Amino acid sequence: MIWCVEDDTSTREIELYTLNSTGFEARGFDNGTSFWEAIQKEHPDLVILDVMLPGVDGVELLRRMRKSADLHCIPVIMATAKGAEYDKIQSLDLGADDYLVKPFGMMEMVSRIKAVLRRCKPDDSPRLLKGGDVEVNLDERTVTVKGVRVNLTYKEFELLRIFMSHPGIAFSRDQLFAQVWNIDYMGDSRTLDMHIRTLRVKLGDAGKYIETVRNVGYRWEVPDDK
Repeated sequence: MIWCVEDDTSTREIELYTLNSTGFEARGFDNGTSFWEAIQKEHPDLVILDVMLPGVDGVELLRRMRKSADLHCIPVIMATAKGAEYDKIQSLDLGADDYLVKPFGMMEMVSRIKAVLRRCKPDDSPRLLKGGDVEVNLDERTVTVKGVRVNLTYKEFELLRIFMSHPGIAFSRDQLFAQVWNIDYMGDSRTLDMHIRTLRVKLGDAGKYIETVRNVGYRWEVPDDK
């Protein structure tokens, strides 16, 4: 089920028609308040969330979702106005999985939805990753440090999954952007550094396993005595 949160009636109806015509189930909301009430009772597979909404705006809704233990893993594609660079960067910094710049084509919307959903599907790699005091269950999408559950955002989880799937391998910033954000270049944005910083904090003492590789990027390195 794809949820479209869009206050413009004609745009919302076109989005819903396109999604239903391409094999998706879809539901529309014309304001942030009704969407937030509904998502407390039912969880969609993905949300297309307009930034500019009456009442509670899209950025605030995204912030709430990423802070919620029940909602933080739901993929979100933000819809931003043309030229609204700040909205785009802010949304990505808060954990949006992708963005669409208005006016966007309906086939582009469908393509981006499919790409995000593919990235969210489990892959064929080992289902349980262990490194030092950290254990990641890929099927449950849970993380524990010394047996204590740690709540991560979707992007933080994906970064940790990549690192722990390839211990000792240094990943460049471009590689991490491409694999986690599906974006080749983020300009001057400190998005990646911010996510690494918050991930380290959430992992506590185990955060030191994420090493900074000067002039390259980051890698996962667990000492031999762990």
